[in-house]
Amino acid sequence: MDTTGILDEALQRLHGSGPERLGRLTNHAPMAVEALSVHGQASSVHRWLDLYARKLEEFPSRVEPVTAANWRAALGDPSRAADWIGHFEREIADRPWRDVLAQWWPRLLPGMYGGSTHPLIRVGHAVRTLLAGESTAPRLAELAHGLGYWAARHHPVAELAALPGADSVAAALDAVPPIAERHGTFPDRLARVTGLPVWTATRTDPDQARLHLVELVRAATHRYATHGHGEEVMLVHAATAPNAVLRTLPALPRTLWAPSLRAAWTASAAVTAMYAPDTPVALSPPGSLTPDEVFERALAHGDEHVIKLTDTALDIGDEAAFAAALRSMELSEPLR
Repeated sequence: MDTTGILDEALQRLHGSGPERLGRLTNHAPMAVEALSVHGQASSVHRWLDLYARKLEEFPSRVEPVTAANWRAALGDPSRAADWIGHFEREIADRPWRDVLAQWWPRLLPGMYGGSTHPLIRVGHAVRTLLAGESTAPRLAELAHGLGYWAARHHPVAELAALPGADSVAAALDAVPPIAERHGTFPDRLARVTGLPVWTATRTDPDQARLHLVELVRAATHRYATHGHGEEVMLVHAATAPNAVLRTLPALPRTLWAPSLRAAWTASAAVTAMYAPDTPVALSPPGSLTPDEVFERALAHGDEHVIKLTDTALDIGDEAAFAAALRSMELSEPLR
């Protein structure tokens, strides 16, 4: 983790911006700069932010404070993003951040699909930073921004039919049926997901849940190498959303690990149903690149989704994961 103070500077710089732009597109900068800092590229953070700055919008206006009495009415209202962020800033100022997270995680988990899972992913990056280093004011504020964005974009899925599943997660992802009409926005497509294969439904042991979550992140990352061309941006989230859950588990009570696994599976499988191509391509071996070299290529490419998928690929650390990261660079437009 960066100890130079650059990450804190970048987060302070970004907290004057809103969590979205154009009313629907996510501000990825806080997640990307955290990943850059983790992988030894703190010196490149501000230069990357200068390139990304045109995608930032001003912080939204406040409407009315969120309180213990009215929070349910404000949940899932994107116009209340600033109110929600303010609420979590106050909560984290008054109580340990782990206590706030433990209280709100089960409330927010059913709505992790809002904002195309980006709010959850932002929380995962913030928690990783807090677990790895000091709980500085900018890092605590970043958790508040992530939780507030999640609450504002909270969006549960409808009841899904349990379809025949598989023992392995890779086979279960292969068994996911594509939606009939593959067009429209993330919410439009999500509404067309009516059933998903059963996997992990009976897992209740926390340690087994964590191990299965590791398997899910690995399988979804590997799958991008052969299926990412279905939608080079959105299929990234089949891997990065469950990885955000995995990164958060150490900060959560163990009783929340199994339900977190089930929610992560639903998210990864739903994204697969919404965007996976009809046919895969052959996996292209990554060669002899080291993890540092793979991440340096992601930084040179610059796209925020490429950086985040490469960050997850380095967590997995095997050749198929590196191949997925390199594939994302081939498919995505560089940041210029």
